[in-house]
Amino acid sequence: MSIEFWGVYVLTVFLASIIPGPSMILALTHGIKYGARRAVATALGNSAASFLQAVVSIAGLGALLAASETAFMLVKYAGAAYLVWLGIGVLISGDFSFEEGGVEAAGKTSARKLFLQGFWVAAGNPKAIVFFSALFPQFISSGQASLQHFAMLLGLLTVIAFGCMMIYACGGEKIKEIIKGTAICRYINKVLGTAFVGLGVSLACSRR
Repeated sequence: MSIEFWGVYVLTVFLASIIPGPSMILALTHGIKYGARRAVATALGNSAASFLQAVVSIAGLGALLAASETAFMLVKYAGAAYLVWLGIGVLISGDFSFEEGGVEAAGKTSARKLFLQGFWVAAGNPKAIVFFSALFPQFISSGQASLQHFAMLLGLLTVIAFGCMMIYACGGEKIKEIIKGTAICRYINKVLGTAFVGLGVSLACSRR
């Protein structure tokens, strides 16, 4: 494939991934609260879910999900419920606090928990599978249906998803340095919690 072909693919996936949504808001939140280094676990979880969704789409199951109203709605409402649950957890967690990167940090949230949050927020969005089902046919023809070609498509998508998450996480870390020690901190949980609840309600109410 030509450089132009892969350039168009990378640009398309990047623009679709960088648009603010539940996963990117989560990366921003973890960047603010835990710092970019610890948010790597969140980005890995999101990338793993995106990879699996892309595999499902290439395998043809994405078309089945797009055609099945029941399956689509089940995944959508499960994802919406998780976002609302995540938002309520943030809202009732009390005053906003930062977790430093030190190993001895008290109450340190595990990398596994951050990974799972990143994974389930991404996996709970059925529109991603439908999007991938529409995206991949544009970059696969009968003469390109090889394992190497599929591996390139999936590999680039996973790397781009990870990169976009880290852009938001790094941005969150910069915000952390600005607001740390200021009165703004007392409102952060309210803003972030409300954002997650709003995203969950929006997903539940959205049309296919």
